[in-house]
Amino acid sequence: MSSSLWPVIAPVLLLSLSNIFMTTAWYWHLKFHNLPLWSVVLISWGFAFFEYWLAVPANRIGYGTWSAAELKTMQEVITLIVFSLFAWGYLGEKLTWNHALGFSCIALGAYFIFAKPIG
Repeated sequence: MSSSLWPVIAPVLLLSLSNIFMTTAWYWHLKFHNLPLWSVVLISWGFAFFEYWLAVPANRIGYGTWSAAELKTMQEVITLIVFSLFAWGYLGEKLTWNHALGFSCIALGAYFIFAKPIG
């Protein structure tokens, strides 16, 4: 891979991986109501540790190629995709048309962040 492509691609890859860790940290325990809250928090911190090791470099590598607003928007869109897959695949939740419409509105907002400035 060309070194000039790395700041373009790395944030997408690293933010995708970081979101897998963060989504897991926030939601894995919903299937384990018998665990004490303190243990859930400590285990979740363990997942979040790895999330930071991916998200911080993603933003540092990508900044300059991407604006801070674009990096944040990218992260939010990736979060929705990862969360949807997690909720469906791990938690067994159904994704409805309401979810699709709501996520589409957020995607429309992302479009405007990445579009050329108006005016």
